[in-house]
Amino acid sequence: MAKSYRQLIENVKGRINPEHFAIKKSFSDEISTISYSEILTYIRLAMKGVEPEYTQKSKDAGERVKEYLSKELKDVSFKYQGSVMTDTHIKGHSDIDLLTICEKFYQPDNYNIKKLLENSEQRIKFFSSLPKLEKEVTSSTYQGNALEDLRNLRIDSENILKGVYSTCDINKPKSIKIKNLSLNREVDIVIANWYDDITSVINDKGDYRGIQVYNKDPHSRGEADYPFLSIKRINERSSLTNGRLKKMIRFLKNNKANSDHDIDLSSFDINAICYDISVYEYQNLSFYELVPVIYNQMKKIATDENKADSLVSVDGREYIFRGNNVKKDNLKKLLAEVEGIFIDLKSTLRI
Repeated sequence: MAKSYRQLIENVKGRINPEHFAIKKSFSDEISTISYSEILTYIRLAMKGVEPEYTQKSKDAGERVKEYLSKELKDVSFKYQGSVMTDTHIKGHSDIDLLTICEKFYQPDNYNIKKLLENSEQRIKFFSSLPKLEKEVTSSTYQGNALEDLRNLRIDSENILKGVYSTCDINKPKSIKIKNLSLNREVDIVIANWYDDITSVINDKGDYRGIQVYNKDPHSRGEADYPFLSIKRINERSSLTNGRLKKMIRFLKNNKANSDHDIDLSSFDINAICYDISVYEYQNLSFYELVPVIYNQMKKIATDENKADSLVSVDGREYIFRGNNVKKDNLKKLLAEVEGIFIDLKSTLRI
């Protein structure tokens, strides 16, 4: 069925600019040059970032939470994660994730570090990094109970925030959700600890560090995630391509949101699909020329099993589609959405 681009345009406008802030003149002028074509207008809007005023409100809401917590908590640090930090979110009223990280301890990947140190071939391969790796497994002086420290940090954070925010949900096992009523933004506060694997250690940690999120219901820590390296890589790659990487990510997210089908692909998955595209394929293209690039990438993943099985996350640590036929089926649903636009675009431009 033919797409109603006029309706799709309104859908995107409603997401990225729900309070109808004045659009910057440069973008308004750009849109005016393609206003004769609804499909070009839709594609450009679907690639556009959320108005900065909305994003700033999300960040301000996070900063206010951080101020309240930092006044009363000790031995903590704060970091943000999520698509707001890469400007690839597609909703004006996006919430933001504030990681509240316990600094009483950190968790090195002792098992794999020791395994490497006991392997003569691996020791040769990582010779220059051996002092760093050896230090990780010998220098810890932490004598506390990691889970108890995380539990206490969660309880203390709940009590602080309940005293400040009238809308404060403490029932979620992995996060506390508050709503800043004056800014009309929600913030998810996530309790976590640092996690350092071999890659983190040999790269002097920093953005390579992982986190483990505390889950209060089973009183446990989750598998390590590495959000900061992904944020760094997406921001750097997009800078190299004058924002084109982020345009492609937003385009896929908006088409997922506009679909009549439930498409179970996360931002994590969509980031990986777009990040995998070689820069030389798109670094000098106009916005509408990015559509066939995205389409060809998705079609190759959907039809080439080796390509699908080899696709890794932006942080390089996780296979996205390998052994996951359900996720591959969801990719095909999103591909169908993009294919319809690609066909219409070719017809419009007669290419």
